[in-house]
Amino acid sequence: MTRISVATSASAPPDGSAPPAGSVTERPHPVSTQEISLGIESFGDEDAPLVLLVGGTTMLSWPDALCERLAGGRRRVVRYDLRDSGESTTADPQAPAYTLRDLAADAAALADALGGRPAHLAGIGVGGMVAQVAVLDHPGTFSALTLAGTRPVAPGPPDKDLPDHDRATMSRLFARPMPDWADREAVAEFAADGAEIRGDDPAAARAVAGRVWDRTPGSAPPVHLANQLGMVFSKLDCTPRWRERLPGIAVPALVVHGRRDPFFPVGNGEAIAREIPGARLLVLDGAATAIPDAAVDEVAEAMLTLGQNE
Repeated sequence: MTRISVATSASAPPDGSAPPAGSVTERPHPVSTQEISLGIESFGDEDAPLVLLVGGTTMLSWPDALCERLAGGRRRVVRYDLRDSGESTTADPQAPAYTLRDLAADAAALADALGGRPAHLAGIGVGGMVAQVAVLDHPGTFSALTLAGTRPVAPGPPDKDLPDHDRATMSRLFARPMPDWADREAVAEFAADGAEIRGDDPAAARAVAGRVWDRTPGSAPPVHLANQLGMVFSKLDCTPRWRERLPGIAVPALVVHGRRDPFFPVGNGEAIAREIPGARLLVLDGAATAIPDAAVDEVAEAMLTLGQNE
């Protein structure tokens, strides 16, 4: 286990002071940020340019194959769990004592601690919201931005020009009874069923859910909810709004979105790409909410090309 102590601040950018010395192994382990620990996993050469992948909410939202493909493109890839998920500090997912801007500050502090500043930051799902705010609040820390399957406003009703969650899909998802969170197989089957409803690969979702369950501390239902469904994010303070600040992003940006995404429909990704100057929009015709294996090479190539312009 490796720990790297760093300072974070939600109200101001890091002061630029050098982080304490430390090393990162190839296996998942926590990295301390202030009074919390963030679970991370590293791929590739530690001396290569850093690509930091924000979990949505756990690091396993980012496919193994994509991490390995990026590492094969001469990048150091680090994916990590948000607070209250995976191997990061878990306190009370029902009443989180932190904000979206705190999570953004975690990303900046982690980039500093890993010695990869400026880093290519990527966020998926709700992690994409963290990534947008992180680049806006800590502009000197990041050199490129990738946003996958996300939207430019916080959880809750979207702006009138943005498509909301598909109602029929949400009705089917939330009509299902919750599984016995102490039963790994029941949780995995619940995830597979949800993936089928969303249009994702049920087999892949079942496998990931099992891995997430194995990494979840304890058996408390709210903790499993936070890990499997990201429910903690709906309870966060996500003010102030950041959408109006998107035109101020000055780093190369890539927006990846599934054409069939019913949770954050593709119009959300299209809006982000319009509002970030020079952003490239990559729409995956066969994808829904997850990045499917068939799209890994296309997404990786787009991210690596973006990195070449850093």
